Amino acid sequence: MSQPGSLSQPPVKDPHACLRQVFGYQDFRGNQQAVVEAVMAGRNALVLMPTGGGKSLCYQVPALCRQGTAVVISPLIALMRDQVEAMKHLGVRAAYLNSTLTPGEAAEVRAALAAGELDLLYVAPERLLQEQTLTQLDRVELALVAIDEAHCVSQWGHDFRPEYLRLRELIERFPGVPRLALTATADLRTRREILEQLFPDEGETYLSSFDRPNIRYRVGRKDNPKQQLLRFIREEHEGESGIVYCMSRRKTEEYAAWLDGQGIPAIAYHAGLDGEIRRHHQQRFVQEEGLVVVATVAFGMGIDKPDVRFVAHLDLPKSVEAYYQETGRAGRDGLAADAWMVYGLQDVYQLRQLIAASDAGELHKRNEQKRLDALLAYCEGVACRRRTLLAYFDEAHPGDCGNCDNCLQPVETWDATEAAQKALSCIYRTGQRYGAAYIADVLRGVETDRIREAGHDRLSVFGIGEALDKRTWQSVIRQLMALGYLQADPEGYGGLRLDERCRALLRGEETVRLRWEKGRQRSRATQRRSTVSAEDQPLWEALRAHRRHLAESEGVPPYVIFHDATLQEMAARRPGTLDALAGISGVGQYKLDRYGEEFIAVIRAYEHGVDARDFPDAE
Repeated sequence: MSQPGSLSQPPVKDPHACLRQVFGYQDFRGNQQAVVEAVMAGRNALVLMPTGGGKSLCYQVPALCRQGTAVVISPLIALMRDQVEAMKHLGVRAAYLNSTLTPGEAAEVRAALAAGELDLLYVAPERLLQEQTLTQLDRVELALVAIDEAHCVSQWGHDFRPEYLRLRELIERFPGVPRLALTATADLRTRREILEQLFPDEGETYLSSFDRPNIRYRVGRKDNPKQQLLRFIREEHEGESGIVYCMSRRKTEEYAAWLDGQGIPAIAYHAGLDGEIRRHHQQRFVQEEGLVVVATVAFGMGIDKPDVRFVAHLDLPKSVEAYYQETGRAGRDGLAADAWMVYGLQDVYQLRQLIAASDAGELHKRNEQKRLDALLAYCEGVACRRRTLLAYFDEAHPGDCGNCDNCLQPVETWDATEAAQKALSCIYRTGQRYGAAYIADVLRGVETDRIREAGHDRLSVFGIGEALDKRTWQSVIRQLMALGYLQADPEGYGGLRLDERCRALLRGEETVRLRWEKGRQRSRATQRRSTVSAEDQPLWEALRAHRRHLAESEGVPPYVIFHDATLQEMAARRPGTLDALAGISGVGQYKLDRYGEEFIAVIRAYEHGVDARDFPDAE
């Protein structure tokens, strides 16, 4: 149940004082201060910040500093629950209204709202737009209205929610109440639509960098994905939380069971599971440390877990927006994290075929194709991945980020014009009916029964590519498909067809350079990273053990007590007094009063030689 919290100190009206006393941070980051000042002055704002960039503070601080209750609209029930719990652990009076509450629990929240006892009310758009809710809000002083996941208003976006279009009603219903629309994923077109739908009366736009410098981006060729994934987790993220995305429900269950059998705790999540099982698995992932969830994209949008150390894709997402949003669930705490993906020709084929077979109109198909092309250009590119990714969101980056595979280990390229011409000619002369493996065999002159029966061993292209091995030819074909020279058979039979744009290449009017793919040696791109020094590691583990004990006793995720970054700073600085602990980022007054002495005791015990395993409640 969502019981309202209670402040442990008088309400704070100065935003900077609120930031320090309630949230434990000394300074605002990036555009946070400008947004807060705009809302404090009663102005509307569209806020675009990357996941983990601190969007929530943009409405939470004004909510505590302005008169009245702040209403936060969110489409994500799980996220509401987690955010309310986090607010309560800061001493903030917060509650939520959604379909998970019993009538009695909802009545308690409504009573607290009517009595002016709430600083923050989180509500689903469907519940907000009920006349009962709107009528009650008419009688309440509102501090602001925050619309989270605002990209859901865009009909061209990947998470469109039709009920978001009705949020325009708030403009006439609550004139003079400042509105914030917040999102982490919006290209230029989506931003314009948000402004048109939610701010026809004017709104200021605050655009932060989409860069997540703590995330290391890596894309590789799919080759025995189970073993690739297992090696990645064991070598770099053993005992850490992560999300693995698959395209099908069947694969999520298969991979979760397989990982679990390999000694890596894992659970599956997809929309086809029983609702109670989905809730249980999501709750486990949020509350447990070191658990891996293997999921379809049905999972993750409402996850506020800051210590996800990796997001892995075993199949291509549908667009750059989807990829950015999904990878953004890693490293929300600002610590080192990985966005790791492997894909193959079959992934490209399936997505192209799905678009071609869709019942959507031609305009929608063309837009979906453009989105897929942009993602493939990112995957096959040889330049800095961060530069390519940010360019999609109209943000310039100099490149050479030093934290993606292409920068850490530059890719070799080769003039593949002649090879591409041979592959395209072979596809054409065999009737544009066969897949990559068959075409590679014809090019290499492999005399299979199938090739002989089709008479393709008598073609002029038979054996003209014997200088390259099968894997290289499949790489060439995959890259040609990614670059748009080839298309998937719209009939769904697995064949490859020439695209109109290949004419210039076949005529020799243009050239093409492709990635030269070979096994990469272990390098900086595949080494486990740690932001905790070897000297601080034992204390860090002791602090984590005590945090875990507190979280289990209170029934909340460990990060609600303190984030990893806060514990790491404690381990490095080793505060011995409450005043010193108050200077640690993330330690506000409420948490200082509630947990301060306990964590100082852990630090003192460690410095006196008490092993973490011997410390009371450490296990």
